[in-house]
Amino acid sequence: MEVKKIDNIELKYLTVDDFEELKEATLESYAGVLTSYWKEHHIEDLTSLFPEGQVIIIIDGNIAGCALSLIVNYDSIDDEHTYEDIIGGESFKNHDPNGDVLYGIDVFIKPQYRGLRLGRRLYDYRKEICENLNLKGIVFGGRMPNYHKNKELTPKEYIEKVKRKEIHDPVLNFQISNDFHPVRILKGYLSGDSASKEYAVLMKWDNIYYSKPNKKASTVKTIVRLGLIQWQMRPYKTLDDLMQQVEYFVDSVAAYKSDFAVFPEFFNAPLMAEFNHLHEPDAIRELAKFTDIIIDKLKQLSISYNINIISGSMPEVVDNKLYNVGYLCRRDGSIERYEKIHVTPDEAKVWGMQKGNKLQTFETDCGKIGILICYDSEFPELSRLLSDEGMDILFIPFLTDTQNGYSRVRLCAQARAIENECYVAISGSVGNLPNVNNMDIQYAQSAVFTPCDFSFPSNGIKAEATTNTEMILVADVDLSLLKELHSFGAVKNLKDRRRDFYDVVRINHHK
Repeated sequence: MEVKKIDNIELKYLTVDDFEELKEATLESYAGVLTSYWKEHHIEDLTSLFPEGQVIIIIDGNIAGCALSLIVNYDSIDDEHTYEDIIGGESFKNHDPNGDVLYGIDVFIKPQYRGLRLGRRLYDYRKEICENLNLKGIVFGGRMPNYHKNKELTPKEYIEKVKRKEIHDPVLNFQISNDFHPVRILKGYLSGDSASKEYAVLMKWDNIYYSKPNKKASTVKTIVRLGLIQWQMRPYKTLDDLMQQVEYFVDSVAAYKSDFAVFPEFFNAPLMAEFNHLHEPDAIRELAKFTDIIIDKLKQLSISYNINIISGSMPEVVDNKLYNVGYLCRRDGSIERYEKIHVTPDEAKVWGMQKGNKLQTFETDCGKIGILICYDSEFPELSRLLSDEGMDILFIPFLTDTQNGYSRVRLCAQARAIENECYVAISGSVGNLPNVNNMDIQYAQSAVFTPCDFSFPSNGIKAEATTNTEMILVADVDLSLLKELHSFGAVKNLKDRRRDFYDVVRINHHK
């Protein structure tokens, strides 16, 4: 049938009045395969129990296709269930309006209307039901109509060949192309289905928008506002002077209702001017003595300004060893510590900085985040490990002295956003410190990067600051777009990884 011959097409709820035409359409659609059809009392029960789950496609006044479904509790479905087990004989007793998955019990398109993508419309409607009713997904027993032609294969072998396009199976091919995936083989599923040798494949589609019902008040956000502080290095006589400037910036980004305030790496370096007469390793250890005080003040600011603060990084001495560390100060008053894993050759040579061993994601009221300090962003394995833990946003506080050093951080940050399907925010310092050895000049352009797909900026740049200018950068990121990207992106960098061929594993599990 040619598309141009269709004058009207609509999707409507099935009613008992449609029974006679539905019966004819069913027999015509399953001719030579199944001889049974739904009885009138079945349609009456289905449309009464779950009216929005029973739909038909009407083309120019005629039924062209149909989709029937129930709601069931997924945990109550036995691994080896049959079609009869699901529909419960004459009563549809397994329909549970409080269940968590949609179970498809029938779908067909009449032969003369096939090839018009009408089946896709029915599946898209079912997906819409799942999203509207907050169900986990869709399941059903998928037939294997060409299996009888390949009796020498096991059902598993048959499915693998279908997936590799070595065998054409119109039903399975269609379901897989519509984002359904095989879960397990069901033996003796549908009595009389000789074409499938009475086997079926339990197919499943996951609703990425499903949210588990929670009786507790939930404050997790989907639109997250980032406040990046492009900090200018300038002399400060005292710690109080520096913290006054810190509070000024926290106040500024909080006034725009930002969820995060992000400081750069070593933003407290101006305090080293007092110790410039010492050797560099001794001077930075003196700077480390301010870290506990600064973190305590940042914690108080995070509470009073109702904002999550990422402290950038500061030197810290632990067991007489010097580390480059930072803290996440949540607005609920809790704090978390992170370490720089890879110290630069200069940090090791001039200051005697030690390599960190702490890597983890952090739960926040704005999703799960990761934090890598400057040089760490240039090692993709770290962000991949964080991505495997479910990271939505990666923060990279940095300090670079030259444009080529900055470019390394920036370009690697953009790569991290693409390969891990996450947002990446980088925040750096500008200006100069002529009275602090080894911290003379800074070059920065803070920015927020995204994956490169249709729902995001084509160049992967959400926002960026003016180069080498003290300022704040405020940008919103939508976490729900990441969920869509994971499942429906033009490419699927996370899902398409060849874990059968390679993997990234953690050896040191310190947290």
